Amino acid sequence: MAERFGPGDRVQASRTDPPYHTRLPRYARGAIGTVMERQGRYPLPDRSARSLPAEPEPVYAVRFTARELFGGADVVVDALDS
Repeated sequence: MAERFGPGDRVQASRTDPPYHTRLPRYARGAIGTVMERQGRYPLPDRSARSLPAEPEPVYAVRFTARELFGGADVVVDALDS
């Protein structure tokens, strides 16, 4: 599988939520982010664990805004005046 994305590309994470582990956290499913860097090609260990072919796949560092992932909700904290 060829690397499809490069630094600066805007990407949308897959919405698929398979019953097995992937590198993508559930809270980022469907979110839009920006590729920061290519991190190389690695096999997904869970494929090997399920006796499936584990060909190396491109891995990317993708930056997501908190608003994109969590809806931009306000955060309230208790603070001391000391």
